[in-house]
Amino acid sequence: MDLKLIFTTFFTLFVAELGDKTQLACIMLTAKTKKPWEVFIGASIALSLVSLLGVIFADFLTAYISPDMVKKIAGIGFILIGALILLDKL
Repeated sequence: MDLKLIFTTFFTLFVAELGDKTQLACIMLTAKTKKPWEVFIGASIALSLVSLLGVIFADFLTAYISPDMVKKIAGIGFILIGALILLDKL
């Protein structure tokens, strides 16, 4: 087991998720329902499942496309989304 990879993944996702719409949704649901543990459990299951789907998809994709090509495609996608946001087309 690669602990360095585990910690790198944890910290990368932890920082990326701070202040995003998922966290804001959890704040709103908790404030509305006053049931923090139920919101936490639901959010944890959802985020775990989404991460699992991403890992499975990446494993499948990299069997056919090189990891470098996946990085390039993702980079182009982010640039395209950024340009569309700047042009207010998204």
